[in-house]
Amino acid sequence: MPSTTPLQRIWLVLATLISLGLAYWFDESLRKNVNEAVAIMALPDPQAAIAAFKDYLLGFGPWAAVASASLMVFQSVAAPLPAFVVTFANGLLFGWAWGALLSWSSAMVGAVVCYWIAKSLGRPVVEKLVGGNKALETWDIFFARFGVRAILVSRLLPFVSFDIISYGAGLTSIGLWKFVWATGLGQLPATLLYSYLGQNLTGSIKVLFWVFSITIALFVIGSAIGPRILRKLLEANAAKAPEVPNGALDSTAP
Repeated sequence: MPSTTPLQRIWLVLATLISLGLAYWFDESLRKNVNEAVAIMALPDPQAAIAAFKDYLLGFGPWAAVASASLMVFQSVAAPLPAFVVTFANGLLFGWAWGALLSWSSAMVGAVVCYWIAKSLGRPVVEKLVGGNKALETWDIFFARFGVRAILVSRLLPFVSFDIISYGAGLTSIGLWKFVWATGLGQLPATLLYSYLGQNLTGSIKVLFWVFSITIALFVIGSAIGPRILRKLLEANAAKAPEVPNGALDSTAP
């Protein structure tokens, strides 16, 4: 199968986006369902949002998993909404194992779509999608310095915008397969934990979310600067140690 040219990719992305836009505009049922889902995920109380989203998915009957996957992709591409609401609801509705698989796979699709859009349409389009150049500037530096490791680390931090990382990676020279494995591995811990907590939905979800986020952040920061700090301490101790005169170790006691 011949590979597509950049121009063909651009037209394919534009045709896909236009088709989805027209479907949303002219299909009243689709528009109503999407708007309802967005309103639920934007609720300020995470626990209420998760419960409401579970009931919303149940309304699709046997198509609940398809609806969940579609909305996960949608929020990755176009809506700055909390994906963890979808992940928790999937764990609550489908059980932690199947819920985790559904959330992980659909989030991967969303990430690849964002990467594909950025790679095909370029920075001007991405800036409009993420809210301007300032949203990308910090990650430009991060990607330039750490490359694919920037993707892996950012996926471990649930409070980092999922779509900005995907779009930003598409603007770099990082290849698709490196992006895929870093995204898949990086988002796996949070997906498994949120799915398990969703299946056993008790207590304050907001507290659990921030405890997990802070723990991962401390781990990542410690892994990044710990060796450097240890090396500096060792160098400082070596500099303060008294010099041993030549031959002192070879002298014998009187």
